[in-house]
Amino acid sequence: MSDFTAYNIIASKKNKKELSFEEIKWFVESCVSGKVHKYQLSALLMAIYLNGMTTEETAHLTKVMLDSGEKLKFSGAHYVDKHSTGGIGDKASFILGPIAAACGVKVPMIAGRGLGHTGGTIDKVESIEGFKTAINSKKFKELLKKNDFVLSAQTKKIAPADGLIYSIRDVTATIESIPLITASIMSKKLAEGANGIVMDIKTGSGSFMKTPKRATELAKSILGTAKQFNKSAAALLTDMSQPLGNKVGNSLEILESVQTLKGEGPKDLTDLSVELAAYMVLLAKKAKTVKEARVKCRDAIKSGKAYEIFRKVVKSQGGKLASLDNLKVAKKETIVKAKSNGYLSSFKNAEIGLRLVDLGGGRKVTGQKIDHSVGFDFHKKIGDKIKKGEPILTIYHHAKQNPLVKKIVKDFQEDIISISKSKVQKPKLISKVLKI
Repeated sequence: MSDFTAYNIIASKKNKKELSFEEIKWFVESCVSGKVHKYQLSALLMAIYLNGMTTEETAHLTKVMLDSGEKLKFSGAHYVDKHSTGGIGDKASFILGPIAAACGVKVPMIAGRGLGHTGGTIDKVESIEGFKTAINSKKFKELLKKNDFVLSAQTKKIAPADGLIYSIRDVTATIESIPLITASIMSKKLAEGANGIVMDIKTGSGSFMKTPKRATELAKSILGTAKQFNKSAAALLTDMSQPLGNKVGNSLEILESVQTLKGEGPKDLTDLSVELAAYMVLLAKKAKTVKEARVKCRDAIKSGKAYEIFRKVVKSQGGKLASLDNLKVAKKETIVKAKSNGYLSSFKNAEIGLRLVDLGGGRKVTGQKIDHSVGFDFHKKIGDKIKKGEPILTIYHHAKQNPLVKKIVKDFQEDIISISKSKVQKPKLISKVLKI
């Protein structure tokens, strides 16, 4: 019988002591079994939030969460996945997955639903009629072997301890803890069997890591944990001060992903997708340099091979290919116009995500049904010159939402979008790359 108690473990972390693997294992397993109360878990999470964890402690927590559920295992460096910390208009997964697969990478991707102001990969792909994301481990392996890329929702069998801990973090103001974020991400990525991981860590007004300093801290924590598990990894710090690409909203983002895979997408979305895919190709040892990997990735788009793989994945996972050309988009269009001359200087990017939630394109409560058809199409980026009365974005909505949309237009003009009289520098898409 163990001599551990929840009280002593909480007190140790409160007093800034390092927890052993055995202590973390006992505490988490006791939480899952119900032996330790949720209010005691809340206390430990707050102690971790305030006092942090060492690299070793974070790795211990990751392993315990990983071992709490089902694990997939693949042999070979060419099994590589990507994870994003989330943002507005971030649909890169649908583009980089097929690109990397076209270059010889096996991409076992398990993704999530929307969180707060950020959209979810699974919610977006379900815009495609019939697309199935609930896949068991046997089917997951079959699809990966067949298509080189599979996109699945997280099941309750994958890192169930993470689900419990996350539910408590969500209501105890401990979401932003870097060790807890790291363990949450890495336990799920390791469970899906990837031997290489590329992290897209967003920074800016539409991200959870608002500053480059915090984003760098998270990148180092994730890379340090990957090293503890003998996994190859790279982390890119990328801009989230404005929407990625032009379109925000579930169906609209799938449409833009298809455009990008056809070589007709916006420059920022294309460039970021190619760069992330290039690092996946590099980690998979399918290229000797990033430059060589980049060329391969752009060729995968140009040749049509990446889009071909995307269509193959859609069909294999039950999606109707005909719906790709006819995705449901709300028919009512309202244009938001500039109220003055100048240069677009900034977006309150998180607010854009929250307005999408107001329209029904995201959730206010768990389990809420999503309206895939609503969203925004932006016509201007930060640094662009604007004339008074010129369209900045189009809102896609339903006629019954006219009163709400009138308020949203006012929010965009008076609060969310800022226009400067002087020239504004365009934000750098990728500010830093870290590797192990």
